[in-house]
Formats: sequence, structure tokens, C-alpha cells
Amino acid sequence: MPVQPFIVEDTGLASEGWSEPKGRGVVGWQTLLSADRTPTAGLTAGIAHLEPGGHLALHRHDPAELYFLTEGVAIVTVEGVETQVGAGACVFIPGNAEHGIRNEGRAPVRFLYVFPTDSFADVDYRFSAG
Repeated sequence: MPVQPFIVEDTGLASEGWSEPKGRGVVGWQTLLSADRTPTAGLTAGIAHLEPGGHLALHRHDPAELYFLTEGVAIVTVEGVETQVGAGACVFIPGNAEHGIRNEGRAPVRFLYVFPTDSFADVDYRFSAG
């Protein structure tokens, strides 16, 4: 598929996800841009959903990542430092930094995630022990 300008809309639904409270986490997402699904390259992006009590467990991956919160309040942990962030916050996560996010509130959390890589399949999640 050749690379070209492309527009995709957020459906508001998490069509993929994990439901592993003691593993990878309880998180859903909709992939928006990924070269294996869309005629794009250079960036992978999607919208993640955390219901109250949901989380993405501490992990690392080679590419840097950006979180942009669009809804709710969450606790983001990067290299052991916890920070409360709300809608409008943009979090830069360096490559290989240990990080995770959790929703301790009563309202859903939604955030845009972006990787500087062609495809979501290029991101090898390495979850921390514990």
C-alpha cells in the first residue's frame, strides 16, 4: 500500500485491548494509524481508553512515545516518578523509559498515543516484573 495522505476518525470504541489485572493491565484502544492497516508511514497513533480502575502496567519499549490526554484524570508513572495529569496534558516518554498509566478516578480516561515508527507491530512491549 503506497504512503499517502489519510484521514481516520475516532469511533469512541476500544476495538482492541487487554483485560489482565495482574498482567499487562486493563486497557482498551483503537489504532488510528499503523502502516500494516493504513497507507501511512513514520508514525503510529491511536486512542487508549481506561475505565475507572483501569491501568496499563509498567513497561518499556524502544521507541519514544507521546501521551496526550483528551478526557479524565490519570496517574502517569515514568521512571518511578508518578504525576497526576488531566485533559490537555501532553506527556513525552523517552525510548526505553519504564512507564505506565492508571485511572484511579470515577470517570473514564482517554488519551492519544503516538510512536515514531511505521507500525504498532514494531513496538515490542517489555513488561516489568511484579
